[in-house]
Amino acid sequence: MLDMLGHRTLNDLLDERVERYPDKPWLVHENEIGDVTEYSYAQFAELTRRVAAGLRGLGIGADDKVALALGNVPEFVVAFFAVARLGAVVVPCNLRNHPAEIAHVIRAADARLLIGTDATLDDLDDRLPGADRLVRVGFGDVPGRRSWRELIAAEPWPDGVAVAEERPAQILFTSGTTARPKGVLVTHANLLFAGEMVVRSYLLDDTDRLLTALPLFHLNAQVLSMLAALTAGGTLIVLAEYHASTFWAQIRAHRATQTSLVGMLVRTLLAQPSDPSDSRHALRRVSFALNVTDPERAAFEERFAVELINGYGLSEAVAGVAVCPVNGPKRWPSVGLPAMERRVRLAGPDGAEVGVGEVGEIQVHGVPGRTLMLGYYRDPEATAAALRDGWLSTGDYAYADADGYLYFFDRKKDVIKRAGENISASEVEMVLTEHPLVARAAVVSAPDPVRDEAVRAVLQLAPGAALSEAELLAHCRDRLAAYKVPSIVEFRDELPLTSVGKVDKRQLRSERAPLPGGRSS
Repeated sequence: MLDMLGHRTLNDLLDERVERYPDKPWLVHENEIGDVTEYSYAQFAELTRRVAAGLRGLGIGADDKVALALGNVPEFVVAFFAVARLGAVVVPCNLRNHPAEIAHVIRAADARLLIGTDATLDDLDDRLPGADRLVRVGFGDVPGRRSWRELIAAEPWPDGVAVAEERPAQILFTSGTTARPKGVLVTHANLLFAGEMVVRSYLLDDTDRLLTALPLFHLNAQVLSMLAALTAGGTLIVLAEYHASTFWAQIRAHRATQTSLVGMLVRTLLAQPSDPSDSRHALRRVSFALNVTDPERAAFEERFAVELINGYGLSEAVAGVAVCPVNGPKRWPSVGLPAMERRVRLAGPDGAEVGVGEVGEIQVHGVPGRTLMLGYYRDPEATAAALRDGWLSTGDYAYADADGYLYFFDRKKDVIKRAGENISASEVEMVLTEHPLVARAAVVSAPDPVRDEAVRAVLQLAPGAALSEAELLAHCRDRLAAYKVPSIVEFRDELPLTSVGKVDKRQLRSERAPLPGGRSS
């Protein structure tokens, strides 16, 4: 099969950019205290070859899984491309998750090697298989661990492994409707397609400098920043941390031309004291995904003198599904028109396409392993349910206007969006019902003025039981990432049930939720 990607891989793309832009800045990193490190394309490629050789010396080869428990540090980007050069598979770990959750991802992916900070490895040591199976790479001198210094000291490996473009390059574990996340198989071709789509959708070129403070272990930062910058021959700027008080100054200092925001970042930036310099910057575009209010969008665009370019995508599609035209009408709150080479339909309950203005499930046509995910790792049933006859069922609902602009409506999947993170309601419910005094639990979203949605837990205790909110939350914090811990807790004598005895979440969602009470999770 021939298309715009050709028979190319991530390794080919990096080599092509090195040949064309050897001395141009490719990766710029600002750490927590403001120190800046810069790598040219040639320097970066040399470093990836060294790390690839070091990993090879540790026995890592084609198709082996390498877990990265790293934040926004240069080592994440270097390791990502070094693993690809080996023909191995990256498994990014969400550092916001509880150590037990991270350990589950590492085990589920059958990772042979784990690269992480020493503090993270300390947290994971008791939760992972023995050292004879899983090689640990840290950054200090800790007995039983290999050091990152060993990897970068290796002699560069110039050749790499020949790998087919439709072989997996990454397993991206994402929250869904089940209690445990599913591993989305992302191929080399997927990554090339994603980068190309962003470049064409946002009209990027080699003068662009793409800055992100979003976590590199998420697809957003990988696609809209890292891969887009590489595809365009531009410069990637990674901030170790996001701070609303300094972010806009960093935008100016790094001469960023594009950045990507989520709702919480927009709100926290608006909450900062206004400054006359807010509108003086080099930004041409800000990619964005729901959800902010109309007044918040208007205030942001007026104050910072740049448009929010709305869009819609999901991990299973690897890249965007829809995006607003850069130079055309945005039609807020539309998420835009189908993106490059995308065929999108809205299907009703009977599978037939719905009419203009009618709500239907968003379905995306494509080729698994090229323009859609290859499938779910070791889950053929879930793969078959999601991918049918070349169509990806997203589980999300939208309607379209007469000109084909899409308007996001609701999620079929029981997922809560909190500050850019996806939270599985089922996972939180499972933890709640593990408490011996909880008879039933239902978790739904509630509006949160800063973090998009709050986690609202409605519980029915066992007969005669007494359980305080503080005790329940302590139980959750021992088992869940902080952002997944409920911020609203309600105890009831009974939960509303459907005719078949299930908790009626529709009724719970229709109720006015109490305020979180000032707690933050």
